[in-house]
Amino acid sequence: ICAAQAPARPRTPERIVSLIPAATEMLFAFGAGPQVVGVGSFDTYPPETSRLPKVGALLDPDVERILSLKPELVVVYASQRDLKQQLQRAGIAIYDYKHAGLADVTATMRALGEATGHADRARESADAIERTLDQIRARVANRPAPRTLLVFGHEPGALRGIYASGGVGFLDDMLKIAGGVNVFADVAQQAVQASTEQIIARRPEVILEVRARDDAMPLADRASDVRIWSALASVPAVRTGHVQFLVDDRLVIPGPRVAEGTRLMAEALHPGAFR
Repeated sequence: ICAAQAPARPRTPERIVSLIPAATEMLFAFGAGPQVVGVGSFDTYPPETSRLPKVGALLDPDVERILSLKPELVVVYASQRDLKQQLQRAGIAIYDYKHAGLADVTATMRALGEATGHADRARESADAIERTLDQIRARVANRPAPRTLLVFGHEPGALRGIYASGGVGFLDDMLKIAGGVNVFADVAQQAVQASTEQIIARRPEVILEVRARDDAMPLADRASDVRIWSALASVPAVRTGHVQFLVDDRLVIPGPRVAEGTRLMAEALHPGAFR
């Protein structure tokens, strides 16, 4: 009698390329860092990424460079169809990265852990993020939630080309957990190009500007960016001095440090809850 053979386990990739900052952070967070041989052009964390070859990003992936690194798995954006086709023709496995909200951060961590041979540590990391988010939610649960405009971009020194969080996506999810109410909660998209007229009409009680860390941006310029909001003197947040400028990668990258970013946001909205 022949015993039935167990299905072969997928081979753990020894050489991984990630074009996505959030995914790169995840790989290093749960122990797959030594397998990473190439990263995206905008990957800056953890510091080990500075020593790795850069292979382009969403709009400009360097296919030749990627192939030269002989990867066994490449983490790509779901929208990079041409790149995926070229990698598949070369016989290279791909991981399709996509996210719509905060829950996708921990789901992606668990899935990437499975795909790279680190399922247990990835699951532990994801569980820890979810516990921290629950703790933040509990800290602010009984406090009034201020109407908040969450801005992540505009023209330097001017209130033009303003991009704010809409009512879906990881930034909106972070804001809810941090104890704020998004003034654009009714707009079912991740980003809203907001006019000053819309902002005046929606009367935010708090304005939070969030940006990735940029060491090249002097503190004086950051202060100037806060001051430009004085042009909207009728907005409650401006009138009461509740305009804050938060510069930290943890606020804008949906990776393993997202719970830390959510706490920073919660501390800005409810400082008394964390004293």
